[in-house]
Amino acid sequence: MHLASPVTETAPFDSQTFLRNLTTRPGVYRMLNDKGKVVYVGKAQNLKKRVSNYFQKKSGDAKTASLMSVVSNVEVTVTGTEAEALLLEYNLIKQHKPKFNVTLRDDKSYPYIYVSNRHPFPRLEFHRGPRKRPGKYFGPYPSTGAVRKTLNELQKLFMIRQCQDSYFANRTRPCLQYQIRRCTAPCVGLIDASAYAEDIEAAIEFLEGRNREVINTLVARMEQASAALDYERAVRFRDQISRIRQVEAEQHVSNSAAKDLDVIAIASERGTHCVTVLFIRQGAVLGSRNHFPKIGVDATEKQVLEGFLPQYYLGREAPAEIILPLEVDDSRLLEPEFTQRSQHQVRIRSRVRGDRQRWLQMAGTNAEQGLKLQLASNSSIRRQFEALGELLQMDATPERIECFDVSHTSGEAAVASCVVFNQAGPLKSDYRRFNLSEPKAGDDYAAMAEAMRRRYVRVARGEITTADVVLIDGGKGQLSEAMTVMDELGLDGMKLVAVAKGPTRKPGMEQLFLAGQSRPTILPSDSPALHLIQQIRDEAHRFAITGHRGRRARARNTSRLEDISGLGPKKRRELLRQFGGLQGIKAAGIDDLVKVHGISRRLAEKIYDDLHADAGV
Repeated sequence: MHLASPVTETAPFDSQTFLRNLTTRPGVYRMLNDKGKVVYVGKAQNLKKRVSNYFQKKSGDAKTASLMSVVSNVEVTVTGTEAEALLLEYNLIKQHKPKFNVTLRDDKSYPYIYVSNRHPFPRLEFHRGPRKRPGKYFGPYPSTGAVRKTLNELQKLFMIRQCQDSYFANRTRPCLQYQIRRCTAPCVGLIDASAYAEDIEAAIEFLEGRNREVINTLVARMEQASAALDYERAVRFRDQISRIRQVEAEQHVSNSAAKDLDVIAIASERGTHCVTVLFIRQGAVLGSRNHFPKIGVDATEKQVLEGFLPQYYLGREAPAEIILPLEVDDSRLLEPEFTQRSQHQVRIRSRVRGDRQRWLQMAGTNAEQGLKLQLASNSSIRRQFEALGELLQMDATPERIECFDVSHTSGEAAVASCVVFNQAGPLKSDYRRFNLSEPKAGDDYAAMAEAMRRRYVRVARGEITTADVVLIDGGKGQLSEAMTVMDELGLDGMKLVAVAKGPTRKPGMEQLFLAGQSRPTILPSDSPALHLIQQIRDEAHRFAITGHRGRRARARNTSRLEDISGLGPKKRRELLRQFGGLQGIKAAGIDDLVKVHGISRRLAEKIYDDLHADAGV
């Protein structure tokens, strides 16, 4: 690969010179604003031809016009093939999260069902995250509820254990699951390994959609048990067969569509897009999930899908078929990449009929419903932002609100939080925590000032986005510290609001302290602005206290002896063994410490002084 940077900081961007010298090879281009931040990433089979389109006098659409109004520089990376450019584009979008690219807010991994191949009596378990353990994984499922429902069904059908290995290893008699016929009690030897393995194999076949094979196997086992006069076991197999046939009827499995599919639909309105993924596994509908891609300005549904597909599937396994409501230009390029990453053939189709067409209509209905709910939610949040803007007498509705809170226990392990909200809700990728220095940990004013100074010095340098409104958990003192910090950094234009809980500390009695006002503002309990402030304040408190508890737990799991230089692990271990713990060491005198093997008088004096320093001894 070759990296070309067209301009330097001392010269303005000369687009004509840049385009004349640009290569025609495939690659990725990055568009930067005047602060050097990447605002858009794109790929091209012919870089010169593609990038030249952006600098035409008449821009093709509103998105391009809005993009080019903020572009101050262009950088390119030349790749060997268009496929390499596709992967690089994907990684750069994930890294920079450019404003004008389609990005996914919900990138949480999907749940699976996992079966280990290491345990003699393996269990079926819920799994989310990297699939690195040896064994078999089944999924992905659209939600944890779908996994729980499937596991519950499997436990009824095959009586496979689902308890933890530690619980399994310590049983001396069957548990309640055995009594209600949900487990065969392998923990106490009521079923041998070979019979249990047959149940596991049947459960795996069922998960793979081979229900006919499962039924045939169970029929054979029922006949064998009946011939051996083991009627109780034969009845169990009969009930399993009956239940599997009932499940088949409930699922309405289509014999004409036995493959795994994802059916994707999109609905758009007023610049908001809902992309619905409907999950079809072995012909059965397992559920759906809605995604709301973020894009800086309006885009066509085709553009949204072209951005959605690589962002979604290059980070996870794709099914055998992906059904789309319309054709996308990158299908021929995406199919081999998805196939390679998923290790099986993947096809992208848009012209379908029969069951696939019915599922596509179903996905479309879900997308329209999801969009309707999202617009209603956005409208509510937007009204709250507008109400806050009116309260603060701002010229325009605020777009970004940040809130600070400090959490500590008598000054111990103090942590400050900064949470960020925009008109789409919490912007968790921009959340930050600050571990505060010990001298300021017990001083709420100084602690707040330190956190804000560390946050907004980066704003002053142009490294991060500035806020329109800054909320501070506290009263007049915290507001004064915040104003001092802003003055020191030379920042203005941000509205500062201190939020105090009020005399009774009940929700709805909050007092708002604003710069230039001597008396607090108290909003009515039904105020949309107050509801927004409460939500953001509570989120900042949650984020701060979670960080504080984690820091306090880490501190308490660390021995004070570890901070004493010259006292290695062996000597620490011997001290703890001799005196029974840290309190015993602290109660010992210097002469007592010297008696421990390896502890010199000089080191004993140092240990004694360090452990008694906080007592003023």
